[in-house]
Amino acid sequence: MPTLKHKITPHLWYDKEAREAAEFYVSIFPNSKITNITTLHNTPSGDSDIVSFKLAGQPFMAISAGPLFKFNEAISFIVYCETQKEIDYYWKKLSAVPEAEQCGWCKDKYGLSWQIVPTLMDKMMAKGTPEQIDRLTQTFLPMKKLEIAALKKAYKEQQKNKKRGANK
Repeated sequence: MPTLKHKITPHLWYDKEAREAAEFYVSIFPNSKITNITTLHNTPSGDSDIVSFKLAGQPFMAISAGPLFKFNEAISFIVYCETQKEIDYYWKKLSAVPEAEQCGWCKDKYGLSWQIVPTLMDKMMAKGTPEQIDRLTQTFLPMKKLEIAALKKAYKEQQKNKKRGANK
């Protein structure tokens, strides 16, 4: 039996587009590829493709098995980004439903939800004071695509205010 590097693999259900979606995703993310496609014949929903693929090294599977289930916002995938350029790139590639955009969340053309998040945000949330975290939250809540410069400014503003108060 082969040793599995990842014990958990997301499995995505598509009506008919599993292969197309996998090809779309691997074209966007580096270190990505389709690793296997198996077609099951004579299933209750007709011929079904099962597609194994990797996105940024993370294994995924997808199936084309009919219109029984749809994606919703209860499940999303987070894409961590180091720079605004990276955020802009993934946002442009993945966001296809403008009305679904909120707080760094977007929805792709297949209905799958993504969160495009700067890595810096997790660091600020983990190390910030309650005031800094509140300021950061009030800044990102009205945003659609997250803007690193605005998030940094909101976070640092608290530090400036503290220094001013100490100098009085």
